[in-house]
Amino acid sequence: MQLQPELAKKLIAEVKHMYSREVIIADTKGMIIAGTNEARAGWFHEGALICAREKRNVIITKEDEKRLEGVKAGLNLPVFSGHEVIGVFGLTGDPDDILPFGELLRKMTELFIKETRHMEEAQWRARMLESFMVDWLQLKEWSPGFLEKAKLIGADLHAYRRIILIQGRYEQYKAEELGRLWQYECPEDLFVRWGNERILINHEANSASKTQLIKKIGAVFGQPVTAGIGRIVPGERLTESYEQADKALSAGIGDKQAVFEEDLKLDMCLADITPRTRSEFSRRVLEHVLGREELLDTLRAFFDRQLSLKRTADDMHIHINTLRYRLSKLESLTNMKLDRPEDITAFYLALRFLDQHTKRT
Repeated sequence: MQLQPELAKKLIAEVKHMYSREVIIADTKGMIIAGTNEARAGWFHEGALICAREKRNVIITKEDEKRLEGVKAGLNLPVFSGHEVIGVFGLTGDPDDILPFGELLRKMTELFIKETRHMEEAQWRARMLESFMVDWLQLKEWSPGFLEKAKLIGADLHAYRRIILIQGRYEQYKAEELGRLWQYECPEDLFVRWGNERILINHEANSASKTQLIKKIGAVFGQPVTAGIGRIVPGERLTESYEQADKALSAGIGDKQAVFEEDLKLDMCLADITPRTRSEFSRRVLEHVLGREELLDTLRAFFDRQLSLKRTADDMHIHINTLRYRLSKLESLTNMKLDRPEDITAFYLALRFLDQHTKRT
């Protein structure tokens, strides 16, 4: 491993704010790759070469300036990654005065490099897991390469599993933190960032109930989340659970809750209705209120609050009489009644189909 010029330049940019004297960074061959004096970039520095080869601090005196190539009086310090020297810092000035700052600078750089390496390894593992999950869901037959990846990752391909899809934007560092929390509880699971707005959990099934699984999701994510949960299937049929989780996630987005696909009884009944039929049904039922967003939003809120007038009025911050007026206006314009089972069912389906059409377009 070598200290890369891009990183060296960033370090020098930070040093300029803290240190008034000249600083250089050289590679292990003694070539200056960055410095506060940009004119020295690309020069050979013999003191840095000695420092890198002998893995020790090297003091450069005024006498050394005459016999060593490209040096100035000061101090050279090796930068380590593990036991390997990956670069050299050079600082001008009295060694006794600049040593404390040089040591601090070296330690800061070594910690930064260690953190960078950790991040690169985490990103590499995240990409490998995502690639592995894509293969698991798409391959019709498991190839030798896929089986080797599974062995490397430690994934039991034949265990019973279910897919959990979580909706939400999570930065890399946040996804890593959530993944550690989840795998502390479920070490056999695979936790993967799934595109920009989802997290996929390949959950190895156990005896936990649906309620316990919901509690676990809430405990790890720290708040109610939108989630779709597929059914438990053998590892060979994991694609089925993924498709179920995706369907359940779409159903849960409006209410921002976790939804099990097996609970989507109404959705199963509606699955075969074509988009054209849905759109036509919605248009006929809501024909005279399309475009009147206040009435449509009120109807949505009414359904979201389980037909409770008080909860709807409270959550919409309107007087209950205002709510009654709007619902009465809706009934008048559509010639339908919210206390008739067939009419309220039609309202619910028409509004749902309308919202689905709006999302698609």
